[in-house]
Amino acid sequence: MQLQHLLGIEPLQPQQINEILDLADQYADRNRTSSRNSEVLAGCTQINMFFENSTRTQASFEIAGKRLGADVMNIAMQASSIKKGETLVDTALTLNAMHPDLLVVRHPHSGAVDLLAQKVNCAVLNAGDGRHEHPTQALLDALTIRRSKGRLHRLNIAICGDIAHSRVARSNLILLGKMENRIRLIGPATLMPAGISGFGAEVFHNMEEGLKDVDVVMMLRLQRERMDGGFIPSEREYYHRYGLNAAKLSNAKPDAIVMHPGPMNRGVEIDGDIADDLSRSVIQEQVEMGVAVRMAAMEILMRNRRQNLEEAQR
Repeated sequence: MQLQHLLGIEPLQPQQINEILDLADQYADRNRTSSRNSEVLAGCTQINMFFENSTRTQASFEIAGKRLGADVMNIAMQASSIKKGETLVDTALTLNAMHPDLLVVRHPHSGAVDLLAQKVNCAVLNAGDGRHEHPTQALLDALTIRRSKGRLHRLNIAICGDIAHSRVARSNLILLGKMENRIRLIGPATLMPAGISGFGAEVFHNMEEGLKDVDVVMMLRLQRERMDGGFIPSEREYYHRYGLNAAKLSNAKPDAIVMHPGPMNRGVEIDGDIADDLSRSVIQEQVEMGVAVRMAAMEILMRNRRQNLEEAQR
């Protein structure tokens, strides 16, 4: 599996996805023991660059790196030279001169992480770029589904809410499609992306119809920071039509699981009682799987980097 960077799900083959998930599965089990730390990335320098606010993703990347034995550095981009007018490329070249092994980058603009990857000599891992992709979120969602359902193929999966502005939705659409699942997109027409017919998914504007007999319900938050107009009449009206509550969930299969990538807006896209119902909600498991998936992805990238460096020195 010769991955130099992990910039998105789109370039990955099903076999590569399964390889990451299989290794992450081992880390998930190991993380529940007292011997969860290792030296797999000993001697490696990991720099986390988050140009957008983050809680779950940044924390899990930091924990993942430290559990693998890496030297982890978090850069507060709000206090960096970016604020003085330095370009993204110049920032990348500056960091590259310090010879890091791995850059973990979140950026508000689609394509920015790919641009960085072209300018540095180290591995780059996309932690979310604009509306483009969020590959490790899709991978951790896939691992959560696989561990909950015992498989990751031929499931009926509903992705509900703000599809148009969500990189999580895009990455999940790609990954779950590659693994032969039937995907439904549910939400108002104003929150569906252009060219939705080419996504290979069924589109529903009625929540009850869309959730009928699904195995997985994946809720998304309203991405107000990416909206530049009135996409919904009001949050109250949105919750009435598209917020997940017990009545709407009753249309799904009795053993359907409920997911949410976070942060949650309770009472907007999901009822608090549903989010906290441990018999249906796997939201906390998603957070847990995030650490395991990021450990697996970083190990694979660093394994390939070391191999390439060894070959170059021969």
